[in-house]
Amino acid sequence: MLEIDGAFGEGGGQVLRSSVALAMITGQPFRIFNIRGGRSKPGLMRQHLAGLNAAATICQAKTRGLELRSREVTFQPGSVTAGDYTFKIGSAGSVCLVLQTILPALLTAKDVSRVAIEGGTHVPFAPTYEFLDQVYFPVLESMGARIDRKLVRPGFMPAGGGRIEVEIHPVLELDPLELVDRGTLSQIEITAAVSGIPVIVAEREIEAVREVLDQQVSPEMIESQVVQLPRQFGPGNAVHTKVESASGLAMFTGLGQRGVRAETVGKRLGKVVRRYLSSSAPVGPHLADQLLLPLAMAGKGKFVTRKPSEHTATNMKVIETFLPLQFRTRELEDEDVQIEVVGL
Repeated sequence: MLEIDGAFGEGGGQVLRSSVALAMITGQPFRIFNIRGGRSKPGLMRQHLAGLNAAATICQAKTRGLELRSREVTFQPGSVTAGDYTFKIGSAGSVCLVLQTILPALLTAKDVSRVAIEGGTHVPFAPTYEFLDQVYFPVLESMGARIDRKLVRPGFMPAGGGRIEVEIHPVLELDPLELVDRGTLSQIEITAAVSGIPVIVAEREIEAVREVLDQQVSPEMIESQVVQLPRQFGPGNAVHTKVESASGLAMFTGLGQRGVRAETVGKRLGKVVRRYLSSSAPVGPHLADQLLLPLAMAGKGKFVTRKPSEHTATNMKVIETFLPLQFRTRELEDEDVQIEVVGL
């Protein structure tokens, strides 16, 4: 049985999620201790527990330690079983992170799976539904996956209550991925959504993002829109900026917070986008971390991103623990880095 130190590297929930996903794929049991040891509140939170329970249900795993605040878990996977599943986090925990835990294994199942997850769809420290729908899933589809999806209703902090539904079609093997050149910038789209909040907030956020990007991008290349969601889904606010280029796609998100001015949310987001535009790397920092496991499943491929975060470096080490492969990094110009997976 593999032994995983949950405090390793960045010491967060990604160590746990990747370990569970890899155990489901490989059939290797593991014990993880010091779960989220690098966080101020270590142990399993409701979101992590929901992901573990979902994974255990799908692969009929034998488990120990699945309870709130637990700092040690044993996970012995069985066979991955396709089916119709509904998982409820019971809080505003991220539905997207739960989905990313179980998605790789369901791509290897023998039949189509339909999964509904309820919780938070637009919450801090997690990808939003739009990021999965418009960036992450399209990359997986370019590798041969087929994932039909729908946002039934959004869920913001602190209430949650969101719901996504996905239909995951099995694939014999993923095709290798190669994203090494962004190409010419084609368009930037800013979308600000509000629920139970005045529309003027979204308009101010968009204007703040534009003010930052106008220093680097022609205004004619920037499109924007305000989306007013039904009041009962709120209060909540999210602003997304999608960057499209010849062979690259990236999205960055700002979430409204009580007591934080709309201009502050927009300027922070604009500066993150501007940093991405100052590089020639096609893969943004968040997508880079999430592409590692699909790349490993394909067994071959490479992409260029900015200097990897500790989060990404930790994820690479966890994947190498479960699979007979190695990630090689090569420094390029302007702090860009190429990440390539090779078999041992």
